[in-house]
Amino acid sequence: MNLQPTILVVDDEKHTRDGLRRLLENDYDVYVAADVAGAIDVLEREQIDVLLTDLRLGSEDGMALIDRALKMPRPPICIMMTAYGSVDVAVEAMKRGAYDFVTKPLNLDKVEMLIARAVQGRKLEQENRALHQQVDERYGLENIWGDSAALREVLDTIRQVAPSSANVLIEGESGTGKELAAHAIHNLSRRNKAKFVAVHCAALSPQLLESELFGHEKGAFTGAHERRIGRFEQANGGMVMRTTLSRKKRSSRNFPSRTSCSRFLFVAAISRTSARSV
Repeated sequence: MNLQPTILVVDDEKHTRDGLRRLLENDYDVYVAADVAGAIDVLEREQIDVLLTDLRLGSEDGMALIDRALKMPRPPICIMMTAYGSVDVAVEAMKRGAYDFVTKPLNLDKVEMLIARAVQGRKLEQENRALHQQVDERYGLENIWGDSAALREVLDTIRQVAPSSANVLIEGESGTGKELAAHAIHNLSRRNKAKFVAVHCAALSPQLLESELFGHEKGAFTGAHERRIGRFEQANGGMVMRTTLSRKKRSSRNFPSRTSCSRFLFVAAISRTSARSV
């Protein structure tokens, strides 16, 4: 089975097509086409990872080819080749979805590096999507098993509160799945593309708790050598799950003020230590 990334080179000049094929064929599965019709035929038959096309294809337009390629169910990464005088057109292609462009005469080292970077970026995107899918499967409602009336009520509540912006209190003994419920709420919410940040307060010392939660500016206290973004700010646009503090920690003089916590919960605003509101 061939696992090499696939590249389609489109150029109306045969020596350019052949030269790029020789350059790339050791690392990629290379297809070539001389015109738009030939390129579309390959794109419809094969799963192409990278489309490398000239702007001028005789009387045809490489921009139109890129437009059609980007509308395909799984569009390839599109890179345009252009003469120096057509750079503005190549920039326009990028605005319309092309990955990048290279100028002719081609710098072959730059072409290789650009394609390698594009392929690596596509691979990371695919891995990231797969990871998100695994997380969704792990924390989705379909993986919360049970058929008791109490559990059905919990699941109904999760579905009800997930679309809202309300603060949610999840109660239960240790080991009953509070974090699983929090993940499910996050995954079903409008904020599921942003971060889910779990703050396990029991693991934080009272002395460091405010800095961990709200962050601090450089020089805010001894040892604050650089700005620190707190857990609440890290979750901006997403969701924070904060575990319950012990009564001893809540009574500590180092515990963040009730005003700071209430301001975060009800106004969605924070202040880093020695910082203005963000």
